[in-house]
Amino acid sequence: MRLQKSIEIKAVAEKIWPLLAEPANIAKWCSPAKKIRRTNDQLCGLGTTFYFEERAVGRLMKLNFIITEWIENHSVAFKMTSGNLVKGYEQRYTLEKTPAGIRVTCAEKVKLPLGILGKCFEPIRRPYSEGHLVRMLAQLKIMSECP
Repeated sequence: MRLQKSIEIKAVAEKIWPLLAEPANIAKWCSPAKKIRRTNDQLCGLGTTFYFEERAVGRLMKLNFIITEWIENHSVAFKMTSGNLVKGYEQRYTLEKTPAGIRVTCAEKVKLPLGILGKCFEPIRRPYSEGHLVRMLAQLKIMSECP
């Protein structure tokens, strides 16, 4: 299942970037996040690994990720290396300068378990996942636009 949502934020990329790049800050706007922590000694950039927990469909989703793209103040992407409840998970955030500030886009690719049966659940799961992305981006906007 592929999803993509964008939001316009009246701020500079340098103000938004720390909210996307620091685990402690991510937990502030990513509302379902229960736990986020680095799992290697690397503090940032390509190859940084982290652990993420969130409540999803009534269960605790536990995922390990590796950062696969890191262009400071422009884009960050990560890919699941192991976890439960989903077979695969990738997410990418891009920051694009606009006349009003920055357009932040989140693109997400989730592979549900159960093969063809999982594909059948995508139409049911999509509205929940889209709503989740919209709420997260709205919270990111609020935090980014605060003085």
